[in-house]
Amino acid sequence: MAGVCPWWLGWILASPVRKLFQDPARILAPYLRPGMTALEPGPGMGFFTLELARRVGPAGRVIAVDLQPQMLAGLRRRAERAGLLARIETRLATPEALGLGDLAGAVDFALAFAVVHELPDQARFFAEIRAALAPGGTVLFAEPAGHVKEPEFEASVAAGIAAGLRRAPGPAVARSRTALLALP
Repeated sequence: MAGVCPWWLGWILASPVRKLFQDPARILAPYLRPGMTALEPGPGMGFFTLELARRVGPAGRVIAVDLQPQMLAGLRRRAERAGLLARIETRLATPEALGLGDLAGAVDFALAFAVVHELPDQARFFAEIRAALAPGGTVLFAEPAGHVKEPEFEASVAAGIAAGLRRAPGPAVARSRTALLALP
């Protein structure tokens, strides 16, 4: 897949310094409760994943899906050190699909942060996410403002709407364009 973030950059993206302008706890707090099932496609090495796992608690579950095994290995190492590995399931995606068929109607919250612009088929991506969402499920969709211009972001949002999601304003996230997508 052209444009996919190289695996070694995952260590930089997971840096604690990033929390100074994109704090996962602040960004995710409004959307998660203990016991929820959260999905994170393109988690990299877990910058948001660890906070997702903290927020869903011991009774919750986080499914992290990535195309690169090195990213998932780094995420698992970080989760193990944080004592959160038991709450996180990692899955290797293929270039064609996320492989979420077994999650139909089971995901309460999905985080698509800085990943959709890398995908060759955004319509398929949003269709897979929509199928995995439980009633009332939401997707926090964010893209880096420096890489993704407004028209490109709006085209991605349109792909989500075409997949059957409705749009709500997203939260303010530094250096990002955001939207909240949900089941109608």
